[in-house]
Amino acid sequence: MTFTRRDAFTTLGAAGALLVPGQAPARTTAKTPAPDWRRGLDNQRIADLGDGRFLNPVMAGDRPDPTILRDGSDYYMTFSSFDSYPGLVIWHSRDLVNWQPIGPALTRNIGSVWAVSLEKHDGRYFLYIPVKAEPNSIWVIHADRIEGPWSDPVDLGLHKHIDPCHIVGEDGSRWLFLSGGDRIRLAADGLSTVGAVEHVYDPWRYPEDWIVEGFSPEGPKIVRHGGWFYLITAVGGTAGPPTGHMVIAARSRSIHGPWQDCPANPIVHTTDTAERWWSRGHASLVEGPAGDWWALYHGFENGYWTLGRQTLLDPVEWTADGWFRMTGGDLSKPLAKPKGGTAVPHGQMLSDNFETLALGTKWSFFRPGPDEAKRTSVSGKTLTLTASGTAPVDSSPLLLIAGDTRYQFECDVEIDPGATAGLILFYDDKLYCGLGFDGDRFVTHQYGAERGRPTNPHGRSMRIRVTNDRHIVTYDTSGDGGRTWHRFDRGMEVSGYHHNVRGGFLMLRPGLYAAGKGAARFRNFRFSAI
Repeated sequence: MTFTRRDAFTTLGAAGALLVPGQAPARTTAKTPAPDWRRGLDNQRIADLGDGRFLNPVMAGDRPDPTILRDGSDYYMTFSSFDSYPGLVIWHSRDLVNWQPIGPALTRNIGSVWAVSLEKHDGRYFLYIPVKAEPNSIWVIHADRIEGPWSDPVDLGLHKHIDPCHIVGEDGSRWLFLSGGDRIRLAADGLSTVGAVEHVYDPWRYPEDWIVEGFSPEGPKIVRHGGWFYLITAVGGTAGPPTGHMVIAARSRSIHGPWQDCPANPIVHTTDTAERWWSRGHASLVEGPAGDWWALYHGFENGYWTLGRQTLLDPVEWTADGWFRMTGGDLSKPLAKPKGGTAVPHGQMLSDNFETLALGTKWSFFRPGPDEAKRTSVSGKTLTLTASGTAPVDSSPLLLIAGDTRYQFECDVEIDPGATAGLILFYDDKLYCGLGFDGDRFVTHQYGAERGRPTNPHGRSMRIRVTNDRHIVTYDTSGDGGRTWHRFDRGMEVSGYHHNVRGGFLMLRPGLYAAGKGAARFRNFRFSAI
């Protein structure tokens, strides 16, 4: 396939167009113009255009597998947090477009967290959490307030299933629906299971000649509306070809079935490689503030798999036959905001003076050990990070989620003798890049490997700046606090640092690391989209 670049977007040319049976061929003339997002904190893009419209994504950066809960006039949402801890940050909104973080619900590392279910039942909040670990399982935590504190995780012992969805049947019974069309009953308190897993639904299957990653029925979400239970499922594979992932629906009068497939399946499907959003799926339906309906699901931004799967908002229309359809199209254009509701301040500053450490809400460790948080302390607007491991691969770096295609971040870094520290762009422990230093030399990180570079003229203290401009990464260093900068002679191209190359369903994140002995001190961290 041949890629061509224009502004912040990459589209596939005619030679690489993916054709789907029954669909029109991919456009081969005009390319999608670069979007014009509104800018917020640190110049980050935000969805709310300020004129009664919004432009997707509503949550930029890696916010996959959204699960949403309406609680009166408030909405709460969280996402798969994988190997980041503290994890499962709860976000709050009152209009479905503007979202503000509350804090993390999961603090103990129980494994790589996949698609969760956020629910409220009898006044208590629940999170059902599938993890990839040894062994895989599904856990549950609960809280009396959405802000927490959340309970210690309880293992439900479901070792062969993922993607739970909590639902209460018409008879008051509690259930977890699981990937593949299975389900299991929950005890009345929701903290244990009753009986065995049973298969209750054979998901709708697309034509055999469609271009997909694999069948992979997953991410079930159930909503009750108009006397029906609607079961919404993702099929076609989570990544892979842009046309793979899709949303299908079925319905039943009873939680016990039988389930009838929607005649309009798939409800959402990327069919044209010129579309702005690829691999769209894992949809949840929710009623808006004024009684209209909306879907939230994830998708990859065309040309930017490195940003992970971002959260998209799509208007829903209920049809005369009792089914529903999405009306936002390919989501490349502004849409009218949900009516009613009020906007909360959106997002958060990624720049940090380290007066406090927003651990979990802003910063998170990658695969931390039980006592990882003890490595950090904040005093005098300085973050001290005790060194660990030998390099980013085993030092459990501190990372952020950045949702823009062009950005810079910089920080003052000071190290103890024996320490190596610096700034990185980190996908996982096998795929990262960045620039660090010890007292004598620079250390470059590329492809998850380290190389010593020429003499470090700044000694054990310097300011480092990393620029990621649409996958082109450059480094600059300063020995006078950023008054003068020197370009480091090692640029990199990172468009391949993503799931379809490495696996793992993650994103390329800015971050800090400290390895070796002693500690590193970080001051005046600045982030800006450009």
